[in-house]
Amino acid sequence: MTQAEGRHLTNRATQTPLESIQFRPLWRCAAFTRLYLVKDSSHSLVQYKTNENIIFQFSSHLNKIKQMKILFFPSLQGQFPLTQNVTVVEGGTAILTCRVDQNDNTSLQWSNPAQQTLYFDDKKALRDNRIELVRASWHELSISVSDVSLSDEGQYTCSLFTMPVKTSKAYLTVLGVPEKPQISGFSSPVMEGDLMQLTCKTSGSKPAADIRWFKNDKEIKDVKYLKEEDANRKTFTVSSTLDFRVDRSDDGVTVICRVDHESLNATPQVAMQVLEIHYTPSVKIIPSTPFPQEGQPLILTCESKGKPLPEPVLWTKDGGELPDPDRMVVSGRELNILFLNKTDNGTYRCEATNTIGQSSAEYVLIVHDVPNTLLPTTIIPSLTTATVTTTVAITTSPTTSATASSVRDPNALAGQTGPDHALIGGIVAVVVFVTLCSIFLLGRYLARHKGTYLTNEAKGAEDAPDADTAIINAEGSQVNAEEKKEYFI
Repeated sequence: MTQAEGRHLTNRATQTPLESIQFRPLWRCAAFTRLYLVKDSSHSLVQYKTNENIIFQFSSHLNKIKQMKILFFPSLQGQFPLTQNVTVVEGGTAILTCRVDQNDNTSLQWSNPAQQTLYFDDKKALRDNRIELVRASWHELSISVSDVSLSDEGQYTCSLFTMPVKTSKAYLTVLGVPEKPQISGFSSPVMEGDLMQLTCKTSGSKPAADIRWFKNDKEIKDVKYLKEEDANRKTFTVSSTLDFRVDRSDDGVTVICRVDHESLNATPQVAMQVLEIHYTPSVKIIPSTPFPQEGQPLILTCESKGKPLPEPVLWTKDGGELPDPDRMVVSGRELNILFLNKTDNGTYRCEATNTIGQSSAEYVLIVHDVPNTLLPTTIIPSLTTATVTTTVAITTSPTTSATASSVRDPNALAGQTGPDHALIGGIVAVVVFVTLCSIFLLGRYLARHKGTYLTNEAKGAEDAPDADTAIINAEGSQVNAEEKKEYFI
C-alpha cells in the first residue's frame, strides 16, 4: 500500500485521517479506498477493516507503522484453482475442468503429465487434434481429450498465474476394456463319467477383470483364477479354469463364462458353451393296459433314451424270436399283439443299443381269463309232472405261467384270489346225479305204460284162432265184464 493511498484512511474511533502514518509498499492493490478502526489497544496494536472486508493489523509506535499483517483477505482467499480427478474408459472422452471462485483477471493454464502446455486461457498450445477447448473465462478453463488411450493416463496440472503461481492437480485414470472372453478345453462329444476342464480367458483389462462361471444360471464357486500382467505393463490377462465330472444330466446344459469390469457399465461380457454328453441307453417297457385279458389287443412300448439315440430296438420272447409274427407286429419301438391268448404268456424283452453300450428291459405277460359269466336257466323236458331246473355259475380261474408257476403276475389286479375247486366239483356232481335220476324215472314211467297196453290187448286172444277173433273176444270180454260188474252190483 502506498503512502498516497494511506492518506484516504480514516481513524473511525477518532474520525481523524491517518495522514501522518507512513506506509511501506507491502502490497499493491488499487481497490483499497478506506480503512475503519475495528480494534484499538492503547494505540499500540490497531486493526483496520476496508470496505472490501480486508482486515489489516498495524503495530505502530509514535505514529509510525512498525508492522502490518493482513488477517483476512477474501479476494486472495478465493484465488485458488479447483480441479477434480477424472476416470474415463479407453476410447472415450475426458473433460478436465479448472475453476477459480474469485479471479482478478489472472490467466489459467492446463498442462499434461509431461508438463506440456495444452491450453493457456483460450489459446491452444499443443498441436493435438484430440484436445479441444470446452469453456474459457476468468473463472473457468475446461478442455476435452477425445479417443483417450492408456498413454494419456497421468497427472494433469491447472495453473493460476498469481504471485506466486498457484496449481491444482487432477489425475486422469483410463480404464482398459477387457476383450470378449473365449472358452477353451471342450471337445465334442464327451463320454459320461469323464472329467471336463474348461478355461475362460480375457485380455486387455485395467484393472484386472473378474471372471465368474454359471451352469444353467446357477453360479459355480469352486474355480481357479489366474491374473497376469500384459507386455505393456498397464493391462492384465485374466483366466479361470472350471473342473467337473460330467453325467447324462449335463447333456444339453449351457455353461456360461461371465466377465465383470467397471468399464462395462453393468453390462458384462459372456461366452457360452453347450455341452454334448454321450451315454448308454436306458430302457423301460410300458404296457397299454395293466390287466391284459384273453381276446383283447395289447401294445408294449419300449421307451429308450440314449446319446446317440438307439435305433431300432429288438424284441424277443423267452430268449428267442417272436413265435407268431402274424399276430405280433413290431412297429418302431412298439410291439402290437392283436389278439391275446394263453400261448402269449411269457417274458418279453426289449433291447436297445448305441455306439456307447447296450441296455434292456423285461416284461412278464400273463393273459387273464374273461371276467365271470352267468349262464341262462336250463329246463329238462319230461312227460311227468316233475321239472328239474338248474342254474350253473361257472367261475374261471387264471392260468399261471408255464415257465414259473410260483411267480405272480406283476400286472395282476391286487386282491384277486383263486376259486374253490372242491365247491365247483360238488355242484357238478349234484347236477349229474339229478339228471341221471330224472332219466331213470322217465324211462320207468314209459316202460310201465307200454306194458299195460300190451296186457289189455292180449286179453281174450289166447284161445282165438286168428287176430280178428281175438279182438272181438277181447272187446266182448270187456263188455261182459262190465255187464257182470253191473250185475253183481
